Parts: sequence; structure tokens; C-alpha cells
Amino acid sequence: MPKKFVKKFRKKVPWLSSVQTLDPLLELTPENHVERKHRSICLVCRGTKLLCGKSRCPILTKLYNYKYVEPMLLSKEIDGTSPPAIFIGRYGYPYVSIGPLIPPTHGDTSIMDNPEKWHELSIDDIVRMRFSLIRGKKRSHVKDTVRGGRIVDYLHELALAKNPADSYMILRKEPKGVLIDSKTQPIGPSAPLKDLKISSIKTNHLIEKVYYDEDLKAINAVLSLYKNGLNVSSIIRGFSAGLFGLINERKFVPTRWSITAVDSLISRFLINKEIKQYSVIDSYQVYVSDFLGDRFVVILFPEKWSYEFIEAWFPGTTWNPDKYNIAIGGDWEPYWGRTNYAEIGGCYYAARLAVTEYLSKIKKQAKVLILRESYPDHILPLGVWHVREGVRTALKKKPYITFSFNDIIRYLSEKMLVSLDTWFKVSRILRDQKTQMQITYWLK
Repeated sequence: MPKKFVKKFRKKVPWLSSVQTLDPLLELTPENHVERKHRSICLVCRGTKLLCGKSRCPILTKLYNYKYVEPMLLSKEIDGTSPPAIFIGRYGYPYVSIGPLIPPTHGDTSIMDNPEKWHELSIDDIVRMRFSLIRGKKRSHVKDTVRGGRIVDYLHELALAKNPADSYMILRKEPKGVLIDSKTQPIGPSAPLKDLKISSIKTNHLIEKVYYDEDLKAINAVLSLYKNGLNVSSIIRGFSAGLFGLINERKFVPTRWSITAVDSLISRFLINKEIKQYSVIDSYQVYVSDFLGDRFVVILFPEKWSYEFIEAWFPGTTWNPDKYNIAIGGDWEPYWGRTNYAEIGGCYYAARLAVTEYLSKIKKQAKVLILRESYPDHILPLGVWHVREGVRTALKKKPYITFSFNDIIRYLSEKMLVSLDTWFKVSRILRDQKTQMQITYWLK
């Protein structure tokens, strides 16, 4: 990492008004201005000088992990054990690409599509593991879930499966390319699907029960599975495969849409039917965790429910190509909720699910602020599961507890690299806490 970047990083400067360059090679002078301003930073760096501010070159990371699995991609026939996993595309909707995800290896592959168990893995481990999942693609209308043919039936079997399933698919050509997306986990090479066979299926009886209930609405199916302890990734897979809902209304849901839909449905249910019925916590609580290049800070205020999620992307991170300034964005909802989709996207709902799970578990109500700082180690997008699991991890830590808002501010100044002034500018909850006096103050 460039020395000047490290120096600023350690000084905890937010860079919101900084104009200092990260490397002398990029400094502009009257003599070299025309030449330098059009030069590609990647051409100057070539993965060796880390001029983008990242701790590693994302292009080389992607290349090395792809090269690791490339020898497995020389055949049109993929024989392996699916985790189980499927993927539903979104381009061309309502005609989308559907298909299984199968690695060219046999054995217990369940971890490959189970983000709830990725806590101890590195970014390289996750990317390499996910790149080894080969995606077969078949074009289909989203409503072809009931009479879509043999391949659709096999996809339903994978979505119903409890354990990894022996799978064999024939592709029309050798698989190529990889998929890296902000919502979903990385996915390996793909090719058009010619034929598919699935065997050794052990059905999850919880999913099977709602699948055969043709009069059960999709939202009720999702909530039933969640309340019976099924993990979120399995619910998302079934929702995406069109297993839930009234029989005449079932359809495939693109994977990236189904992730946010399930996060939103479950968290909204927990808020309205459980959390708002509980008593308010009696203290300020702060939970902190570092997870795959990000820091998550969860603050619970002793007030009725409202929620805000804000993320700060440091220079050189995945979604901030700027070399000097931090990019900050967020969304919030009051006690009565929100009616439109959060501008910040799926991360908002993934974090909301994690914190509502916790409040439901302890049977308490609180005002919630979640702050995320994404550092240069976050070199590739991994999907919104990263946020959900990052917040879940934070809420398993021992909290900092106090009865003073000023103590919270001091604690944040020690834990966050972005300045408090910046957080107060962008956070509605922090501003309200500072400026609005509660009626309870006058009742003391």
C-alpha cells in the first residue's frame, strides 16, 4: 500500500476535502498535465505499485483464482456434487437464464453455497471456491415453473435438496467467464446447458411441505420456513426457484432479486409482529466486528424502533474508484417504516435482517444505527451476504454498554476511522440524538 495512503489511514483522516495524491507518479504539473490525466492508473501500476490504494490488485486476484480452476474447465461434461445450488439470471426478463451450479468434484460440497459458514474463510478462499462452481444456462420464461420440462424439474429437486446431490450436466460448449456481482456470491464459468441429470437427492422436508401446499402464499411460506429454523440461504434458493406461492402464481425469481426480497420480508415481519411489541432496552449498546476487510459498528439506542444503515467506502475499495475521497451513502426508516426501495440497495435489508433477528432473540426494542467502513482490503464484491454475516458477527460480540450518549460518541471516535463530524453530517439518527431532547428528560 502506498506510504502516503498508509499515513493518512493511520491518522484516521476522512479525506472528504483532501487533494493529496497517493503516489508521486500521479502528481500533475503544468509540464505533464496533458500526458498524465489520460494515463490509465492500471497501465502505470500493472499490479505492482498498488496505486489504487487497495492492499492487493483485484485484477490479479481474480486472474489467479480463475487460473486455479481453469484446468477443470476443459470439458463440456461436468460430473460432480452440487452443494446444492442454482442460479436464476435477470437479463432479458421475463425470459431469463436458469440452471444448476455444479463443481467438477465429488464429496461434501455443502459449504460452497452456505454463506452462514464462511466466517473463517478468506476472500481468496471464497472466490476460488465459488469460481469452481460451473453454471449451466437454459433460457426459460419465469412462469415455466410448473410445466417447464425435465430440466426445470431437476432444478426444483436441487432447490428442495437437504444435502449435496450427485449431478451430471452436458454443456453445448466449454464454460468460460465468471460472474462477480454486488448482490450475489461470485459464480464460476458458464455455458449453455444441453442436458442435466440429478441423483442421490435427500429432500428437506420443511421446504417440501410448503412446496406441495399449493394454496400457501409465498410470503407465508418464507416466514414458515424461517420460523422453523431453516437458514436464509436455503430459503432464498427455494424462493428463487419458484417453489413457493399459489400454484398458478409461481415463477422463477432472479437470484439477486430473491436475496433482497427474502431479507426484506423476514425483517419486516419481525419488526411489525414482534419487535414493536417489546419493551425498549434500558441502555446504549455498541457492537463492533471486523469481517473480510470491513468494520461493522451496530449502535442500539434506548428508544422505539427506527433504523439507519450507512456505509463509507474508502479510496481504492470496490465501489469507490476515487483516489482521494471517501464515498458515503445510507438510508433510514422511521418507526412506521418506509414505502420505497432503499437507494443504497440490498445491503440495507441484509443488515436490517441481522439486527432484527437479534432484537427478536433478546425480546427487546431499540433504535438502530449500523455504520460500515469498507477498507482497501475489500478488493472484490462478495454479495450482500457479507453485510448480513458481518452484522450477525458483530452482534455475537460482547457489547460496550453505557447510559450516556456522550460516552457513545467517545467510543465511536476510538473505533471508527471516519471522523465524527462526517458521521454527524450524514446520519439522521446521530443528529436527532444530539439535537432533540426526549420528553423523558422532563419526567425525571
